[in-house]
Amino acid sequence: MNLAVWIERHGRLRPDAPALAEGERVHATWGGFAARTAAIATGLRDDFGLVPGDRVAIVMRNRPEYIEALFGIWHAGLVAVPVNARLHRDEIAYIFEHSASAVAVTDDDHADDVEALVGVVASLRAAVVAPGERWNDLTASSPTPLVDRRPEDAAWLFYTSGTTGRPKGATLTNRNLMMMSLSYFADIDAVTPHDSILHAAPISHGSGLYGLPHIAKGAVSVVPDSGGVDGAEIASLIQRWPGMSFFAAPTMVKRLAGDPAIGAADLTNLKTIVYGGAPMYLADLEDALAVFGPRLAQIYGQGETPMTITALSKADHADSDHPRWADRVQSVGSPRTDVEVRVVDEADNELPAGEIGEIVVRGDVVMAGYWNNDDASAEALRGGWLHTGDVGSFDADGFLTLRDRSKDLIISGGMNIYPREVEEALLRHPAVKAVSVVGRPDPEWGEAVFAFVVPADGVEPPTVDDLDRTCIDHIARFKRPKAYRFVESLPTNNYGKVLKRELRERLIAEP
Repeated sequence: MNLAVWIERHGRLRPDAPALAEGERVHATWGGFAARTAAIATGLRDDFGLVPGDRVAIVMRNRPEYIEALFGIWHAGLVAVPVNARLHRDEIAYIFEHSASAVAVTDDDHADDVEALVGVVASLRAAVVAPGERWNDLTASSPTPLVDRRPEDAAWLFYTSGTTGRPKGATLTNRNLMMMSLSYFADIDAVTPHDSILHAAPISHGSGLYGLPHIAKGAVSVVPDSGGVDGAEIASLIQRWPGMSFFAAPTMVKRLAGDPAIGAADLTNLKTIVYGGAPMYLADLEDALAVFGPRLAQIYGQGETPMTITALSKADHADSDHPRWADRVQSVGSPRTDVEVRVVDEADNELPAGEIGEIVVRGDVVMAGYWNNDDASAEALRGGWLHTGDVGSFDADGFLTLRDRSKDLIISGGMNIYPREVEEALLRHPAVKAVSVVGRPDPEWGEAVFAFVVPADGVEPPTVDDLDRTCIDHIARFKRPKAYRFVESLPTNNYGKVLKRELRERLIAEP
């Protein structure tokens, strides 16, 4: 089971049909896409001596070459390691080291950081800049036959941050990704070769994962020229590419719903907006439905169960006459076709409807485990169920509502930010004695990172600029706190644990 067979298949069936697009321009037909992925596979094998199972990282902004690299890696039987391109170089280096990536494919925007790690990260043999001379050499190689892979073989290492501040690599197998794709057809949308998917959100995360069912069915993968979210550009692309779907964080949906260019656009070609990764406030959802109509579907998932735990369908969103419609659209929907979902107590006993506990998941979409982390794998998958760390409850009709997020995760603009990472960076400053980072509600970003800082005794207190520089030196810029508050002490319980809930309540209570 090699997912690159999809490219090979459509290359034969529809060689002249568009497969990849950059803006309104066709970047590659299916025949060209198939030829390039088979050539990339040869180049990775011959030029770098890679063998099936070796890891190849991708650090790029959204562009058609990203998708070519991904499927070229799979065609060769290798394991893809997509890396969030907004990470700090030190964070990228850790992922390279932990995954033992042998080659990294990157672009001009990230070439300096990635190329500097060749020879520094022991496993990293080379960096390939796409587009560029070395990339052109890869794509000009003679095609190689598709490498056979087993369903249980690793295909994608999805690195997702943990509370320790060190990312964990969820090992997603060919079976996991195939099951995720089939589940999309079952619960979200049918897809045809006449459809398209827009990658306005990072391909390294949800947009890339939900691109797979579209590629499986021969739809066009479209990357905006801007590489991001621009209302006028997206309105134009909707006119160009029919049957368009895209994945978006709730903040992206809200921004587009309020964009005059979208409000004035003909949305006939817009098929589906799948949103997830953070809460969508009811007022924002109502505004979005007024603009987009019955085109919204919500998913709840994690990297460990790629985008697949529950779903709130387009029909659920459209059923506004239902007496509990408001409650339902503030839930994350009902379990997907391919999984079992339970809410359990601390002893893993299933709880009845209405009772709050941890959400656990079982099914063929659940990861094989964490890469090179047996202890974390055993803990997360104990009893044969993935323990999500999220807390919620089912209602009597089977709709799941998230009540809290464990591990103090902050989701800002659709990006996961773990406070421990930010706290560890700030504690590097010699004038910081203690720090606690929480999320503060933000109308634009969903949540904003906020730091409570206790200055060290007997030294000059740090300035905000000092703390910003410390963060930028050690973590990605988007994780940097939007605001700081200097306090004499942090609230703690009898065991000395900081009461973050109390800190969040302080912020919520303030005007």
